[in-house]
Amino acid sequence: MKDTFDTENPRKVWMGLLAKAPEGRVSQLLDTHLSRPRFTWLRAPEIGSTMVQGRAGGTGAPFNLGEVTVTRCALTLATGEVGHAYIQGRSKADAEAAALIDAMMQTTQADDVRAAVLSPLETEAMARKTHRAAKAAATKVDFFTMVRGDD
Repeated sequence: MKDTFDTENPRKVWMGLLAKAPEGRVSQLLDTHLSRPRFTWLRAPEIGSTMVQGRAGGTGAPFNLGEVTVTRCALTLATGEVGHAYIQGRSKADAEAAALIDAMMQTTQADDVRAAVLSPLETEAMARKTHRAAKAAATKVDFFTMVRGDD
């Protein structure tokens, strides 16, 4: 994961955190710390799939890797803000919570939402990244060349 601080597009950052969160975590944080505002659906949660692309070596030509299941939805708060969500998996409840958070981040509650939901998600994502890097580092092999004395 790239550094999540993006001054040009902060919405991109929080949408990425919500999309990558473990199943059930977004709903749990939202319900634990905040009350859900009233909303109406623009697009009720629906499950589908999308094509995922990869690149050989990370820099080569793109190729279709396969399909991934996603859930998407859109809603509008009673105050008029619109929230969208695309999450990996089949959890309609998580998509609803992510869309609510997206909409709430556009209101005066943004600082509360950031502290209660987004900051813990970012901390957890960085911990997962650090754990994954440490696990990979444990398997690292150093190759070296011994200097022969045939000079």
